Amino acid sequence: MSRIIIFTGKGGVGKTSTAAAHAVKAAKEGVKTLIVSTDMAHNLSDIFMKELGKEPKEVEENLWALEVDPNYEMELYYGSISEAFKKMITFQNSEDVESFDDIVVFPGMEELFSLLKIKKLYDEGIYELIIVDCAPTGETLSLLKLPEILSWYMEKLFPIGKVCMKVLRPISKTVFKLELPSSAALNDIEKLYVKLGELQELLKNREVCSLRLVTVPEKMIVDETKRNYMYLNLYNFNVDALYINRLLPDEIDNDFFDKWKDIQKKYVEILQDTFSNMPIYKIKWYPTDVNGTEGLSRIAEDALRDEKIFKVLKISDSEVFTKTGTSYKLDIKLPFVEKQEVDLSEGENELIIKIGNFKRNIPMPDVLRKYSVSKAKLDAGILSVYFENKERDLNE
Repeated sequence: MSRIIIFTGKGGVGKTSTAAAHAVKAAKEGVKTLIVSTDMAHNLSDIFMKELGKEPKEVEENLWALEVDPNYEMELYYGSISEAFKKMITFQNSEDVESFDDIVVFPGMEELFSLLKIKKLYDEGIYELIIVDCAPTGETLSLLKLPEILSWYMEKLFPIGKVCMKVLRPISKTVFKLELPSSAALNDIEKLYVKLGELQELLKNREVCSLRLVTVPEKMIVDETKRNYMYLNLYNFNVDALYINRLLPDEIDNDFFDKWKDIQKKYVEILQDTFSNMPIYKIKWYPTDVNGTEGLSRIAEDALRDEKIFKVLKISDSEVFTKTGTSYKLDIKLPFVEKQEVDLSEGENELIIKIGNFKRNIPMPDVLRKYSVSKAKLDAGILSVYFENKERDLNE
């Protein structure tokens, strides 16, 4: 069974070099390794100083690298969906058609097909370790929550839409001057829906996939790292390690850096206290660019000596259902969030949680279909939601 490690963090904290150093270390230890970039501003080719293509390319012994091209992936595996959307749009000239070819069908599809590529590579079983260098924090959160959100919409709307398409397709071109998606496109959408479910299971399989946060000891970035960790818990992902990057070495004897070292020490202590429940790795600041296998090996030798570093280092359950007498309780791990920031509501057989700009619809188990929320409380980073039987309350 392959292992997947996803690196994320604010832009500029050194995610790519940290991820690449792990890949180089694993390859040198004889582990067949693939490093994948899902960031649209790819820079794996820069750090390895080699041109990369649309398929994995061997850059060192036991090490392959890939910069995902989502347009290529969609055309290769789901071309009929793109073609269907193209037929539904009226173009003024050939330049408009060419412009359409340069974009993916709708916002979010780039991230989706990047993830589907990772799923495909995992299923092929070629690599023992897949390391993912993600885009900056906000884009990563959008990337990781997308399969769950799209699955929810497709589950609600696709069955209705499929029936409507069958009824309207014969007359749509004549009456509405609109060519609706073909059966082939609908079949591709249906296959996509199945893949989304499988992708969700893979990303949340705690024995296979874990996320690791990369940060630097500066106030703004430390605050964002804490928020990032909270949102990843909201969406039930397993975060198993933290990397503090660009630490000034103690041996630097220069008055100019003394104040800077004091500031770093303060925020390192905050990070150690905040993330005391997981392994923390410290990576020092290097006076020169860290490029190529030699430079990345320096990071591995200096900071990544843990023999278990490629294992799942910590498994935490972000969602736990328990039965308490005749009622049920759902505990959701939400660290670093205040009570007034959480908006909780009920949908049809689902619990809806909104924090800031992020919303999650949590499907309720079948056993809770006759239950409704009776109360909720947030204490010590745990949101506890209590459910009571609606029919029982009415009978009483």
